[in-house]
Amino acid sequence: MGESEKSQVIQGAFWKFAERIAAQLVSLVVSIVLARLLSPMEYGTISLVMVFITIANVFVNSGFGQALIQKKDADSLDFSSVFYFSLGFTGLIYIALFFLAVPISEFYDMPILTPVLRVLAISVPIMGINSVQQAYVARKMQFRLFFYATFIGTAISAVVGISLAYAGFGVWALVAQTLTNNVIDTIVLQLTIKWKITREFSFERIKSLLSYGWKLLLQSLILQIYSSLRSLLIGKFYTTEDLSYYTKGNQFPELISSNIDTGINTALFPVMSKAQDSIERVKMMARKTTNFTSYVMSPILIGFMAVAEPFISLLLTDKWLPCVPYLRICCIILLFRAPQTAILQAIKAVGRSDTVLKVDVPIRVFAIIILCISLQHSVYVFAISEIVVTLFGTILYAIVAKQIINYSGSEVCYDFLYNVLMASVMGVVVFWIGRNLPFHPLSVMVIQVIMGTIIYIVMSILTNTSSFFEIKMMIGKMLVKHKKG
Repeated sequence: MGESEKSQVIQGAFWKFAERIAAQLVSLVVSIVLARLLSPMEYGTISLVMVFITIANVFVNSGFGQALIQKKDADSLDFSSVFYFSLGFTGLIYIALFFLAVPISEFYDMPILTPVLRVLAISVPIMGINSVQQAYVARKMQFRLFFYATFIGTAISAVVGISLAYAGFGVWALVAQTLTNNVIDTIVLQLTIKWKITREFSFERIKSLLSYGWKLLLQSLILQIYSSLRSLLIGKFYTTEDLSYYTKGNQFPELISSNIDTGINTALFPVMSKAQDSIERVKMMARKTTNFTSYVMSPILIGFMAVAEPFISLLLTDKWLPCVPYLRICCIILLFRAPQTAILQAIKAVGRSDTVLKVDVPIRVFAIIILCISLQHSVYVFAISEIVVTLFGTILYAIVAKQIINYSGSEVCYDFLYNVLMASVMGVVVFWIGRNLPFHPLSVMVIQVIMGTIIYIVMSILTNTSSFFEIKMMIGKMLVKHKKG
């Protein structure tokens, strides 16, 4: 990976990460305030409706956007064609949701679902427009615009939601908050990006982009259904308390990993797509990304495993300590995200969206078999079974990576397991410190974090780890640039 490409990926990942963190921090504050003002039933209504909206948005956000980014010579005609097609397609989805609202509300015996679903479904056509804008921004590597649009939309929607909640609008405060966020985000992007809608359309361009995008859309749909299935099964066959501990245990590691993963995904895919004619360059980018991402993520996830008990005790009180095993299991699973992400983006970048689907289908079939077996035992076994699924998926991705970009399994293992091993040594020491210090949990956690950081940095220097020195150099450049500014 060249210096300019590396810089593009890092800067893009930084701005995407900053966007997600800023949005989620504001959303966290808003959710706390709204939780005090609204009833659990009102939150439950929105949660139920959002299941249908989320599934509908899979058809909006997956496929065409990535096809536009991947296409080498995408022009105004491509973007305009996708814009008009998305507008028409999402309009049909809205009409379907509008008429399905009544039978859905009757099925759950909740009349309020009908108007709420019909109003909230307006977000689907809005997101259809937004998905084209985001594809343009990603293709042009203008990720700073994501940050501005998301932050402004989140902040304004927070004011709207809290104000309406205080005024006694109940569930409609949450509806207004969601819609305002989507509308403002879309308006800000439209005002800041250079691309403007033109009056041109081509069915041929749509067919070309659809041949690439429909496989990614189907893969995203399968993933969305599978991600919901685990929680539904726990809620069905075990207790609501088990589901709460499982969900809460997954929440914090996923929050950290998804933000970093989303940032790298968003920045890496367009850069790889530009280099799609050179398999060797794509492979080098995949290797560099695997190594760099695992170097950053491994100490965070393994360190999180080590400080899990004082962290949960401080943040959620001791009554939530049963979620600690699930948190640690989730951290182990997410360690494999680095190679999977890099390989997935490389496969998509060279135009092999068909392979993405062919790999994911056997993974999900295997996962359902494992789930059915583990479901007969306990929630812990059920959670651990996902580690087996993740290992199986990583092996399949490595096999495909060798076939498509000549990225061998031994190279994949070397690029991320070395960092995992180094972080594990640090994690053992940090865990031992936590077990043997008779202090307040906050003091213990602070000492653990400081010692873990020192140990990891020292090991990086002693082993001459390239990613450490790259990060050091980037920080140095940023400081110099800041001083000059």
